[in-house]
Amino acid sequence: MSNTNIATIGIDLRKNTFHVVGLDATGAIILRKKRLRNQLDQSLGNVPRCLIGMEACAGAHHLGRKLEKLGHQVQLLPAQYVKPYLKGHKNDFRDAEAIAEAAQRPTMRFVPVKSAEQLDLQALHRVRSRLVTQRTAVINQIRGFLLVRGLPVRQGAAALRLALPQILSAPKDGLSSRVIQLIQDLAEDWRYLDRRVASMTKEIDELADQDPHCRRLMSAPGVGPIISSAMVAAIGTGDTFHKGRDFAAWLGLVPKQISTGDRTILGRISRRGNRYLRTLFIQGARAVLLHRQSWPRHGFAARLEAASKRLHSNVLVVALAAKLARMAWSMLAKGRDYDANRLGRTA
Repeated sequence: MSNTNIATIGIDLRKNTFHVVGLDATGAIILRKKRLRNQLDQSLGNVPRCLIGMEACAGAHHLGRKLEKLGHQVQLLPAQYVKPYLKGHKNDFRDAEAIAEAAQRPTMRFVPVKSAEQLDLQALHRVRSRLVTQRTAVINQIRGFLLVRGLPVRQGAAALRLALPQILSAPKDGLSSRVIQLIQDLAEDWRYLDRRVASMTKEIDELADQDPHCRRLMSAPGVGPIISSAMVAAIGTGDTFHKGRDFAAWLGLVPKQISTGDRTILGRISRRGNRYLRTLFIQGARAVLLHRQSWPRHGFAARLEAASKRLHSNVLVVALAAKLARMAWSMLAKGRDYDANRLGRTA
């Protein structure tokens, strides 16, 4: 793999074997190799500096950082953007060829290579999200066991937490000893998950307080340690986006457009991109709307008062989430704190 004419390399990543296809400056294939994971570093170390494309998948960021240290230009591509360049039947070498061709396109959208710190922070968020999901499942299962035995409990985890000791201490006729024991075990699982979620949240809060980008984002309304750290873990400093609208579109917070000719049709939000971060921004926007007394301080009073009279509450929440996302990108990319006086000119 020491061909000096190689201009672009496409790598189809697998667990243990990688398929490599090299193109020259004209786009002709001049290299086809299959390499084991422990052979790839040495093989690409002998190649002159060139453009290397890979699909953004598990392990791509780690390998991308190693290849950048060797002097190569690394571009990570979303898998759905590689698919149109695949010719004929699918195999590993054709996948690598499609990746190499897609990486050369000047209008292609790439995924920035994440640092080790970003991946660590992202891992914390994913573990916390899983624990919250498991806790919700446990709560719903307890509520279901009680409901099928004629013991409905008011909606909300807090209401169930208050009602559960009384229900278990003075069991009704519909609750057998076996079900009581099951609910007690589930309640213990609930307490364990509460401790785990609290521990993960505390760790994320501490990391957010130490990061200057997170501290800057937390000056915006509706943005706390969870949202700010998740945003930094996902996009770094936001350099991959040209403007705040692009970031909002990547989150899936913009209307889906189906237009042809002179007709422009806008539908519901696209819901593309980072679902976890989109959900967090929507929750942050909902928190802002619940605290009406803070609207004047944040510069939202006039806009939200007018919008709340003509928009459904859910539509208003999503619109505000898109606005918060655009402002957050502007603060992150341009390195400034939130300023209510600049509200009309941000993003």
